[in-house]
Amino acid sequence: MMKIDILTIFPKMFDSLNQSIVGKAQEKGIVEIVTHDFRENADNNQAHVDDAPYGGGQGMLLMPQPIYDTIDKIPDEKARVILLDPAGQTFTQNKAEELAQEEHLIFICGHYEGYDERIKSLVTDEISLGDFVLTGGETAATVIVDAVVRLLPNVLGKQASHEEDSFSSGLLEYPQYTRPEDFRGMKVPEVLMSGHHENIRKWRLRESLKKTLQRRPDLLDNYQANEEEKEIINQLKREEDDIKY
Repeated sequence: MMKIDILTIFPKMFDSLNQSIVGKAQEKGIVEIVTHDFRENADNNQAHVDDAPYGGGQGMLLMPQPIYDTIDKIPDEKARVILLDPAGQTFTQNKAEELAQEEHLIFICGHYEGYDERIKSLVTDEISLGDFVLTGGETAATVIVDAVVRLLPNVLGKQASHEEDSFSSGLLEYPQYTRPEDFRGMKVPEVLMSGHHENIRKWRLRESLKKTLQRRPDLLDNYQANEEEKEIINQLKREEDDIKY
């Protein structure tokens, strides 16, 4: 069972993790998620967890004492301790797959201008969702927990459910359809109803490469394409050039 501890001053923001797939994973005993209000460990009468920065400047910083004392109560030297920080490494599917191999994750969520630098001595990973600003680390932690938990064994109905997701293969996912066959004049591609598995595989591969080339060509820079995929990519590029000219 994976254990996840989350340090926050807004534990109710994580109620959503008790729903849907992550909630069911907890019910099955696949993962245990515990939130810790580190304000309860502040050593001052006002239960303050932030203070003004030395040297002046805007905003308030998260103090080290409440964080250290909270983590002291979660003893596990093997835990990956993740700080949600705009300056951290951008979160990716590869990172989610890496974290899914761990037995214990600890998330530290800030909610102020920044962190006292000494907090980072506790940390193994600093992670950001991207180049934008959130009110606090809680939203980012929720996203990461969701992305990681769904990768754990027996969480999804079928192993292939996440293996074919966008980014898991390095490509964007191909279009998918369900009933009805004809909806308001929009029809399901005939190849998907043909029962010809090889033709379906080729169609899905081409559509996946096409979508990736159109929407996220940067993903192809590091993608190790096989000969079949290289041929399709070159064909798609030729088709694109023909449209331009």
